[in-house]
Amino acid sequence: MTPVSLLSQSELERLRTLPIEQRREALALLEIKAEKLRAADAAAKAKALRESAEQIRARCQTLAGFVREAWPILEPNAPLIWNWHLDALCSHLEAVSDGRITRLLVNVPPGTSKSLVVAVMLQAWEWGPKGKASMRYLTTSFNDGPVKRDTRKTRDLIQSDWYRALWPEVVLSRSGETSFANTSTGTREGVAFGSLTSQRADRLLIDDPHSTESAESDADRTTTTRRFREGAQNRLNDQAKSAIIVIMQRLHEKDVSGVIKALSMGYTHLCLPMEFEPDRRCETEIGFKDPRTYEGELLDPVRFPRDVVEKLKRDMGSYAYAGQYQQRPSPREGGMFKRHWFEIVDAIPATAVKQIRCWDLGATEGGGDPTAGVKARRSPEGLFYIEDVVREQAGPAEVERLIKATAARDGVSCPIRIPQDPGAAGKAYAATLIRQLAGYAIRAATVTGDKATRATPASAQAEAGNIKLLRGPWNEAFLNEVTSFPSGSHDDQVDALSDCITELSLAPLAAKTAPMRR
Repeated sequence: MTPVSLLSQSELERLRTLPIEQRREALALLEIKAEKLRAADAAAKAKALRESAEQIRARCQTLAGFVREAWPILEPNAPLIWNWHLDALCSHLEAVSDGRITRLLVNVPPGTSKSLVVAVMLQAWEWGPKGKASMRYLTTSFNDGPVKRDTRKTRDLIQSDWYRALWPEVVLSRSGETSFANTSTGTREGVAFGSLTSQRADRLLIDDPHSTESAESDADRTTTTRRFREGAQNRLNDQAKSAIIVIMQRLHEKDVSGVIKALSMGYTHLCLPMEFEPDRRCETEIGFKDPRTYEGELLDPVRFPRDVVEKLKRDMGSYAYAGQYQQRPSPREGGMFKRHWFEIVDAIPATAVKQIRCWDLGATEGGGDPTAGVKARRSPEGLFYIEDVVREQAGPAEVERLIKATAARDGVSCPIRIPQDPGAAGKAYAATLIRQLAGYAIRAATVTGDKATRATPASAQAEAGNIKLLRGPWNEAFLNEVTSFPSGSHDDQVDALSDCITELSLAPLAAKTAPMRR
């Protein structure tokens, strides 16, 4: 605002006609007036800004409110699409901040803003609106890519003009690619999951500890879960008050989420599948209950409408979709084996004379895969009948007794196949079993190839409707395992089934007529 801008056109013309001294006096008075108006305008703007800041700070007292306000700072070109699952996520993270939850497991589909809320917004919210600037964070993921990304976003948010105007007391004292600190001793340290050693924190954030590429590898997955159990638990400043937050998509039944559930590690579990399954409705101790009402109801129909979800199913395949989107790391109806492929029958035709009992040896007490023996027959028409399954978690001595007792029940007419592990120890153990079963048609076979490849012939026969199950008490456990394969916790029955189908398919059969065997 300038002095002459206060004059109308006629007043300006009149000013120009005044003598020079009068003109100077008039301009001086106009300058004083303009300065007063500028001061009044600045004061009004400052008052409006203070009132606006107070309103923003009030809205940011909840994490959900903070996410709404801060979103345009981090994502100016991507409008926030709010959905009830974000309220659910924020309410559980608030419970962590309040100390009501110290162990939180969150399973949600990719693309639902989980990393932005948990690994970025939460720390900025606790440091600023919650006044917990001394809180120390340790964040990790399967590699340093997400770690660097989310550390950068958190730092950028805290250093933004918007944040600094609202919470000026939060001042960074150092800043790096994967770490930063403030003047109140609060810190952020980011590391890849494989390097989760030495640092400690009040908040340990584990965002997708497995990669989609390596989760199917037994060795890689076991290494990750071992690091979680042995390394993550002692990374806390205070075991009673500090918190661990694990947020991930499911990739395998034995992934980190599976370990947490199997060992009952005391985590609050927020599980939100893309499509609602009423028998798996999520309820947590803070009063949350999945609000969806009907089978298949979508989690976020705006961001993930039905046509998008169906395309994901088609393009990803049932294995990946079931784990990553349904948080159930095997399709409900089965992976390589579908439940409806197996007909349960009350009798086996007596023409199904070719038979075998194949074993998969666990030989481990108290853990690992059980030992399983599958007995199967094949009819002249090429149909396979699973007659019996025995299964037991036992040590070597008990396994030997189980195999001998089962052989006696089956009779000498039923051939037996046992697996032989490579190496001298495997050969020696197989030889021991063969000696103990003298008089029976038993042979050892070296197992080659991965489990999924070996199961492919059995899967093909099952899909064609050629594998029947004799009704028995073992049916449900058998179906549960085969329909979870290859992502299930156990595969002993699948391995034995695969060997049965392979053995019974080796030679052609001549047709015979006889009564039904019950």
